[in-house]
Amino acid sequence: MTWQGLTDRELRAWRTSFHMLELLRARIEQQLQTSSGLSNADYTVLALLSEAPGGRIRVYELGRLANWEKSRMHHQLNRMSKRGLVTRERCGSRGMYAVITTEGRATLKQAVPGHVQEVRRLFVEPLTAEQLDQLTGIAATILDTLKADRPEA
Repeated sequence: MTWQGLTDRELRAWRTSFHMLELLRARIEQQLQTSSGLSNADYTVLALLSEAPGGRIRVYELGRLANWEKSRMHHQLNRMSKRGLVTRERCGSRGMYAVITTEGRATLKQAVPGHVQEVRRLFVEPLTAEQLDQLTGIAATILDTLKADRPEA
């Protein structure tokens, strides 16, 4: 039997994967929120900024790395600026840098151990090393398809 053109096997794979991703994202979000008051989006921005030279990166580049639309990045940086986690600095006549603050670094440093522990508990430990490698390959294949299929901005 097929559902909307998918075989039972394809539908089972799709639904299982989608449900796993949704539940994993929700659990990680819950852990971050409870332990540090950060959202996944906050954590993503702080992690990317902390890895950038000098803790600063052009806003457009930050959006590209996070794979977010310009408006989403703008609103996220506004919320984080109000909380003192990031600042924005002019770069030339039209550019803008996002910069992690001392408070942002401290908040990230406090959040990392619990976040890593939860990722390890929910994602890494249930899998064998071979399964983890297989999942990495599968995810990379799907990501390549998604990137190639991305409509031009």
